[in-house]
Amino acid sequence: MPAADIALWILSIGLMAVGLAGAVLPVLPGAALVLAGTVLGAWIDGFERVGGWVVGVLVALALLSWLLDYVAALLGAKKVGASKQALLGAALGTVAGFFMGLVGVLVLPFVGAAVGEYLARRDHRAAARVGIATGLGLVAAMVAKVVIAFVMIGIFVVALLL
Repeated sequence: MPAADIALWILSIGLMAVGLAGAVLPVLPGAALVLAGTVLGAWIDGFERVGGWVVGVLVALALLSWLLDYVAALLGAKKVGASKQALLGAALGTVAGFFMGLVGVLVLPFVGAAVGEYLARRDHRAAARVGIATGLGLVAAMVAKVVIAFVMIGIFVVALLL
């Protein structure tokens, strides 16, 4: 195997590894990096063992993971009957949290939803309930994104080995 191919395989594996970390760390686009690593690996192999249908499945999984980033907090808040202000607060908190690292992603949607709910209803208990539901939605999404990242890599490895 030529040295250039070895370097590309190292890059492919590195992208997938960093992508796994990105499934938990909000500053890294986890699914996109895993997808980039798998597509690079498929390209190195000339798309012979990892063909178009496999890449299509990986793209669909990456899109699902990306979607989870944006809707998890909103779904958690909506599940407990959050007000429109709480949903807006969760959305704003999610966006702000992306710029503040893991703690920001976990805390700011919760805070945004709770503040929005409090402003809408002036009820501390409702605000706390909405905030907690938002946080649980985010944790569930993070677990799902890690699972999706491992599934993506698993599909790639199985296709590569068969």
